[in-house]
Amino acid sequence: MQYRFVEALKDITCQIQPGRLTGIIGPNGAGKSTLMKAMLGLVQTSCGTAMYKGKPLIDQLDRIAYVPQRSQIDWTYPATVWDVVLMGRIRKTGWFRRFSTVSRRIAAQSLARVGMSDFRDRPIGQLSGGQQQRVFLAKALAEEADIFCFDEPMAGIDKKTEAIIFEILHELADSGKTVLVVHHDLGEAITNFDDLILLNRELIASGSRPQVMQANNIQRAYGGQVVFFSDAA
Repeated sequence: MQYRFVEALKDITCQIQPGRLTGIIGPNGAGKSTLMKAMLGLVQTSCGTAMYKGKPLIDQLDRIAYVPQRSQIDWTYPATVWDVVLMGRIRKTGWFRRFSTVSRRIAAQSLARVGMSDFRDRPIGQLSGGQQQRVFLAKALAEEADIFCFDEPMAGIDKKTEAIIFEILHELADSGKTVLVVHHDLGEAITNFDDLILLNRELIASGSRPQVMQANNIQRAYGGQVVFFSDAA
């Protein structure tokens, strides 16, 4: 894949399994977010196709819930928390149509699941970073998608929100959904993901967490010398 005539990613072939929480990891500039955007058709690729159930993924965008990085969202937009979560029902309801009782109930349940019901009338721009991330997670839940894609959902948030988000992501995976997360923290990747895709401008390794988290793979991706410590006495 090329971006502004520079090769951003190459030789990426991997499988993402439903029912497992999959993390895309690698150093800064490795192409993690670029890979996710390429899969969703948000950036142009020179070759390659992401497939889902035998069909191109970009032809099935109605089955995907995508939450971009917080830095890519306009937090000055005059919308309340409730407005944002209801936006997750637009594909089910249609543009310029009234939201049904069912859609409103699903939106309310999604907001409650992330612990933000008391903030439903608050302007989105007046929330903390962690609260904003929870609201967009609620929007994704309200979409009732088959595939959930999150780009750096843990960046700049508090530990309480991080724990809530990881819990919900695992619930989605356990329910059979396909859940893909771009993540920056290698230490958390060791404990929080079932499968990993390790990048550094190309695919270093993919598969189960133990398969990927090998010293030689980490060294190829991050450079330097890698030492793993055991908690055992």
